Amino acid sequence: MAIAKCLNKMKVALIQTSLIWENPIENRSHLAQKITGFMEEVDLIVLPEMFSSGFTMNPKAVAETLQGETVLWLQHLAKAKNCAITGSLVIEENGNYYNRLVFVFPNGDIKTYDKRHLFTLAGEHQFYSAGEDKLIINYKGFKICPLVCYDLRFPVFSRNVEHYDVLLYVANWPKPRVNAWDILLRARAVENMCYTIGVNRIGTDNNNHKYIGHSQVVDFLGEYVLEPQEADAVFIVELDKAKLLETREKLTFLIDRDTFEII
Repeated sequence: MAIAKCLNKMKVALIQTSLIWENPIENRSHLAQKITGFMEEVDLIVLPEMFSSGFTMNPKAVAETLQGETVLWLQHLAKAKNCAITGSLVIEENGNYYNRLVFVFPNGDIKTYDKRHLFTLAGEHQFYSAGEDKLIINYKGFKICPLVCYDLRFPVFSRNVEHYDVLLYVANWPKPRVNAWDILLRARAVENMCYTIGVNRIGTDNNNHKYIGHSQVVDFLGEYVLEPQEADAVFIVELDKAKLLETREKLTFLIDRDTFEII
């Protein structure tokens, strides 16, 4: 049966910039200038991982709650720009710290995802608690699966068993391993037949780790909608769900995927 024509499109703004180390106030100010600086209307704004602090193993210095200043700031921006906004930050809850992605809808409602795969090479597992549940967000006619940085290396958890349309990664992915970032984003797009968005930071953090960005958008066939970028800038792309569904109808690879259970 032919798929009914779908007119859903979504404009996404990728914010690629440097971050000020462990300084939520300065980061909010810096990012607000980026966000208010572009006039084009978009449906979704994507910020990097730990956008309020950089990738710190000192959560006590920057942790907030879901009622804290940074989440309130996100809600204010979402309402002011009439769009959704997402990124991860350090959240304290019940005595535990989480690298938590917050997705804020235009009306201020929020959904959250806690990073499942903690970066043991940097000791993230020693300071943060891992999430367990995958999140699928329904927004503007698209099903979005948001994940965080190191999650990119683990394809089983991200496997498209929910028929999502967009796989989204926010990251602090350093320069020495950026080739893996590029390869894996395209791999996730191809194997899941979905748009895949990766938003990374640039600059140097206080651990002297260098970041060159390579924020990008890949389509369901592994072709670039936005090639890897290295500039300090806002990049705006448009996703077309009709093209996605038409391709899935012609190339029915997803119906042959394996069944499995994650425990």
